[in-house]
Amino acid sequence: MANSVLHLCDETEMLLDAAEQKLDQLEAVTLNKLATAKSRSSKEKQPVSQETNAKARNKNREANQAAVALLVENYPQAFNSEEPKPLKIGIQEDLVSDEKVSRSKIKRALATYVRNPRYLKSLVEGADRVDLQGESTGKVSAEEEQHAKAKLDEYKQRRVERQKEQRKAQRVAEKEQRLSSKLEQLVAKTNKH
Repeated sequence: MANSVLHLCDETEMLLDAAEQKLDQLEAVTLNKLATAKSRSSKEKQPVSQETNAKARNKNREANQAAVALLVENYPQAFNSEEPKPLKIGIQEDLVSDEKVSRSKIKRALATYVRNPRYLKSLVEGADRVDLQGESTGKVSAEEEQHAKAKLDEYKQRRVERQKEQRKAQRVAEKEQRLSSKLEQLVAKTNKH
């Protein structure tokens, strides 16, 4: 009986050591990912939680959409979020000189509007570019169409990579949860003996 208890204790210690090593490895991987993420984002000087980042992104997105809504409201012949048309080259100067919308909101709105996948899809060779009144002021070139397609491909690739990272993080979290559960079971089993 004493031998079996000692044997069980030895087995328990070995399993706990193995589990601890796994946890150390997972922690090292997580810390490595965090360090990589920090080095990529040189703009951020202090670590920020994912929740804070998400809130800031949402707030920024809302401000961008509000700025676009101003352009749609003031210039409906040129701006349409549902069915965008290619805009005149230099339309920013026309917007600034019209003075209906502040310069900062114009920049924010245009940056958001022209990055929209719907807008990029509207950039087809030969399509009419429109001014603030919705009148034709030129055509989309083949190079501009190719640039738009490249941007769409880039957005698609980023989305795929983000989804891969999310799935990977989910698998790591599930693995950590399973390991934690097994450790709890092992400890409970050890406490019974």
